[in-house]
Amino acid sequence: MPRQRSPSRDEAKRMYLDSKGKMLLKDIAKAVGKQDTQIRRWKSLDHWDEELKGNVTIPKDNVTKQNNGIEKPPKTELLPEEIETLNNEELTERQRLFCLYYVRWFNATKAYQKAYSCDYFTAAANGPRLLGNARIKEEIQRIKDAKIKQTMYSTEDYFQKMIDIAYSDVTDYLSFGQEEAQDKNGNTFMMNVINLKESCDVDGTLIQEVKQGKDGIAVKLVSKEFALKWLDKHYSAATDLQKAQIEQLRAQTDKLKADSNDIPDESVQNKMDAITGIVDQMQPLGDDDV
Repeated sequence: MPRQRSPSRDEAKRMYLDSKGKMLLKDIAKAVGKQDTQIRRWKSLDHWDEELKGNVTIPKDNVTKQNNGIEKPPKTELLPEEIETLNNEELTERQRLFCLYYVRWFNATKAYQKAYSCDYFTAAANGPRLLGNARIKEEIQRIKDAKIKQTMYSTEDYFQKMIDIAYSDVTDYLSFGQEEAQDKNGNTFMMNVINLKESCDVDGTLIQEVKQGKDGIAVKLVSKEFALKWLDKHYSAATDLQKAQIEQLRAQTDKLKADSNDIPDESVQNKMDAITGIVDQMQPLGDDDV
């Protein structure tokens, strides 16, 4: 029979969280009648700091499984329904993670690959199959229903997200240029380099895909064309500030066209023409068009 969890353990954690992490561990130890070392051990095992920051980790009884190669939950603030998923004993640990990742990406292959730490082809075969599991489907639907009830997004919020997409630039995610390097004979030459920025320093919601191919690393942003068309359709619903941002986007596009060479690179010209064509069509619409 497993040993019963000490009530002092939960009390110590509550005191630490209630103080926003400011209460000294030695004071907590004195309050619950335990040694300082015991409090530190509980703090580490139960992930007090992670919970304080809103980064919920896998419960204690699953730590062994986590250390055996299972991915940790997403390191962003979890909603109550997502925390409930982590405690769903009807699912395995990997199934719980699959559910959490799926409701974020709605991509069974990507969610399976992340939760099970496997290659793409294995995930492509097993992801959709797992999605057909009755308990998995039920849990995913529960999370989605809860999210819908708690959604507080306004039209202004959606508008701002589309503006963010329209303004996104690949240089927000990587830097490129030339650096001096040496060959095996000690001769110097200029080498083309691309440096990706840390994922924690960028807005990952604006990235559609990052992949490593035979030609190097490729970063694909969410479609600007889609965002511009959406802004066009909903122009009349924008705030004055957002309308000003759209006008600024138009001005930037006009400047790009004016500053281009008389005979620019064909691929650059084609891209510029595509963007210009979309922006030129962005006129204020009537309420019936929204």
